[in-house]
Order: sequence, then C-alpha cells, then structure tokens
Amino acid sequence: MQIITLTTDFGTRDWFVGTMKGVILGIAPRAAIVDITHEIPPGDIRAGAFALGASCRFFPKGTVHLAVVDPGVGGARKAIAVQTTKYFFVGPDNGVLSFALAREKIKSVRRLENPDYILHPVSRTFHGRDIFAPVAAQLSRGAAIRGSGPAQQDFIRLSWPKPRVQRNRVAGEVVFVDRFGNAITNIESAVLNAPDRLEVFVGRKRLCQVKAFYQSVRTGQAVAVPGSSGFLEIAVNGGSAARRFGLNIGSRISVCRS
Repeated sequence: MQIITLTTDFGTRDWFVGTMKGVILGIAPRAAIVDITHEIPPGDIRAGAFALGASCRFFPKGTVHLAVVDPGVGGARKAIAVQTTKYFFVGPDNGVLSFALAREKIKSVRRLENPDYILHPVSRTFHGRDIFAPVAAQLSRGAAIRGSGPAQQDFIRLSWPKPRVQRNRVAGEVVFVDRFGNAITNIESAVLNAPDRLEVFVGRKRLCQVKAFYQSVRTGQAVAVPGSSGFLEIAVNGGSAARRFGLNIGSRISVCRS
C-alpha cells in the first residue's frame, strides 16, 4: 500500500476532489489517499506551496505528494513530476511544489507528456483529474518516473521572503493565515533567543509579547508563539489575530527585544 496526499484549492462542495480520488483508485486500488487540505484560497499558489511545505516531511518515505493549485490550467505552464530521495511530487510547474522541494534532494524532474500515463481526452480545465491524479497513481504503483515524460532541468521556484535579522530586532512578514486567524510569519522560531523577552510590532504599534503557547495569556488577549510549522505566528487566544489587527499575507511585522 502506497500513500498519496492531496493538496488543492478545490474545496469539498463540488465533485472535483472525489473525482480525482476515483481516478487514483481506478489505477491504484490499494492506495491510501490522505487529504492535506482542499481549502487553499482559490488560485493562491503561495498558500498551497506553504501548506505542502509545512506538511510533506511528516509522511513516510515513498509518499506521492499531489498538489493542484493551478490558475494557469490549460495554458503554457508545464505539468511535472519530481522525484527526491524521499518522495515524489506531482503538480503544475507554477511554484506550488517549490517550498516543499526546497528541503529535498532532487533526483529527477519530468514533464508529464507520456500519453500512457494520463487519461484521454484531456480536459483544458481539469488537469487534476486527467493528468496529475493518474500520474500520481502510476508512481504509487511503482511505475518509473522516467516513463512519465522527458527530463526537465529545473522547475519554477517561488521567492521566499527572507527576514532581516539585526542585533535586537528581526523584521519579517506574514506568509500564511490559517482558519483560526493565526498569522504565520517567515521568522523561524529557531532565531528567537530568550523568547519571553520579545515583543511583536506592526510599524510602531505593539501587538503582543512572544510566549510559549496560546494560553500563556488570558482569553481574548494577543500572543505570538513558536508555531508547529517552525515559524513564529501571531494569535489571539480564542479569537482571530488577522481580523483584530488587519493582518494579511505580506503584512510587515517586527520582533524586538524588550
């Protein structure tokens, strides 16, 4: 039994995700399909890349990670499969795989052009069903990645905003907002020494202190914590930091020593 994960912006109210699972099981009936998320904001490639990058490394070796956030479906962007020393990644070549691949050792990148690996006819609007799902299923059954299509030297990489680390200040930005309204930043938790002496600001406005966990403060109060993704996140205990402070992806924040 092989694991195939799914990360998409399709939601669950329509038939798209269920249809992809049907295609996978028709080719690989013993596959274990795991939903990472289908609630990526429509067309938000960066959010999809973050979700996949935050989760993929917790799966067993040999897992096939399938990600479809694909506003360019039917256009000029390529469809690819990537083999690393641990995993396979399948999806559009638009950057959605790039955050996950940044931590991986790449063995092979292939364009998905072999008609024997895909469904026919190929829709111009649903490559998740006709290209990505069947290729993921074939790879999970042990098909060689080289059979999926010609080799490609590289893939599209999204730029990752790097924080600016100074002596008493780290400047960063929000890179993801989760369903609880927690604003996840690009500041790695590992760079924060003595976190109980740190405060978070937007411009000159102080938001909160850095603490160990959400309930370090009373209900309704703001707090910043080292999150499970490995990055500092701004939260409100029992509420939404994004709503209270107007935080969005790209909002600039700073962490200063008190």
